[in-house]
Amino acid sequence: MQTQFSFVSAIKPGRPVRRAALRTLAVTLLAAAGLAAACLPATASAADLLATVKARGTLKVALEGTYPPFNYKDQKTGQLAGYDVDVARLLAAKLGVKVEFVSSEWASILAGLSANKYDVIISQVGINPKREQAFDFSTPYIYSMPQLIVRKDEKAVYTSLADLKGKKLGVGQGSVYEQQAKAVPGIDVRSYAAAPDTMSDLASGRLDAALNDSLMSAYLLKISKLPIKAGAQVGAVERMGIPFHKGNPEFKAALNKALADVAADGSLNAISIKWFGTDVSKAP
Repeated sequence: MQTQFSFVSAIKPGRPVRRAALRTLAVTLLAAAGLAAACLPATASAADLLATVKARGTLKVALEGTYPPFNYKDQKTGQLAGYDVDVARLLAAKLGVKVEFVSSEWASILAGLSANKYDVIISQVGINPKREQAFDFSTPYIYSMPQLIVRKDEKAVYTSLADLKGKKLGVGQGSVYEQQAKAVPGIDVRSYAAAPDTMSDLASGRLDAALNDSLMSAYLLKISKLPIKAGAQVGAVERMGIPFHKGNPEFKAALNKALADVAADGSLNAISIKWFGTDVSKAP
């Protein structure tokens, strides 16, 4: 239905128009305009991320690129490698698109997602209530626990973060472990951009201990020639998921289905075995 109203025909030429008449005319015009708007179809909402990704043909994935064995640059090939990289490629293939990687420092990676610099982050992002207020998450694709690393000749026994009061503790800058350490009064928390730097300072005595992901710790101890060893596990199981902007139910459903499919067909387990020797995609 289309409503037509002629402002010109409402006023006869050659006659003065009183203010009251103008008010009446204005009300009539507004009512007519409202009726016309009501008869028009509602404006379409912003496209779901799934449609955007499909139309573009690529899934833009942010990762650190300096966090082996999860995501890092292979020194021989110069290409990105790691558990997260393999997971991203698996999921993109299930969605029917290619993957486009975007490297970002951890401290700014969530801000980059907020600014729409990429579609998702696949870089060991822990699922917690604060982050869930800002983003939607996929189902978890990896589980781990926080663990201490100490020097091989360390005589002190640290069984909890509380035992580190008055001690220097190295953590990843912007990580959930940094938050956990800073929540315990009395710990001298030192933040690092890269895990190898943390391990180096620990080995040299500039730190008393380091706190990291248990899987990352196992990998570091496996490849490192530094005089360091595994310490106690000091926290609850952590769930790692894939964050993306809220308001994309179709994308969320498709991403979770892709994760369920790669778990069911064994390909996610194969990646876990490749990098860790065990299936890290299931809760312990």
